[in-house]
Amino acid sequence: MAERQEGTAGDDTTMTRIGQAVMLHHGGDREEARDRFLALWAEIADSGDPLHRCTLAHYMADTQDDPEAELAWDLRALSAAEELADGRVPPYHLAPAARAFYPSLHLNLAADYVKLGRTDAARSHLRLSRGALDQLADDGYGDALRAAIARLGHRLDGDPPDDPGPGPLRPRSDGPLGPPRREQ
Repeated sequence: MAERQEGTAGDDTTMTRIGQAVMLHHGGDREEARDRFLALWAEIADSGDPLHRCTLAHYMADTQDDPEAELAWDLRALSAAEELADGRVPPYHLAPAARAFYPSLHLNLAADYVKLGRTDAARSHLRLSRGALDQLADDGYGDALRAAIARLGHRLDGDPPDDPGPGPLRPRSDGPLGPPRREQ
């Protein structure tokens, strides 16, 4: 059993290392965070634990300077979440929880497509994000994500947002644009 858990979500070593890189990024060392994420990606690659791949790609996207690269990492995160959510891979018990990633992942993609001037794709992912809102808890993170989805919707519709607070398409303190991230 111990051999099976090594390198999976049950083994928190990888998640701890991802969290350390996230802290570097939030602390302003974007380049070092990106380098650590890339080193981790080389270790886990496309065949690694999908929870690790989803989490790493989700945060790696924020360290990208190029909007196309950010989109590619956000697409990797979504792909890994889909593997978890449909129960294709172990640990199967994570499938319901993985669906809770969808509002944020689709919002990230919508924001990416806005940056690239692809409004139809942005609207499509915003619809998917809204459609997954029932997966969010009624907590501060869920509220922040719902507000970010509303702000991006207002922006795409050309309406001024009711709440001018931080959210998609407003710079976060660490520079990139997009929705809030759940802290590790």
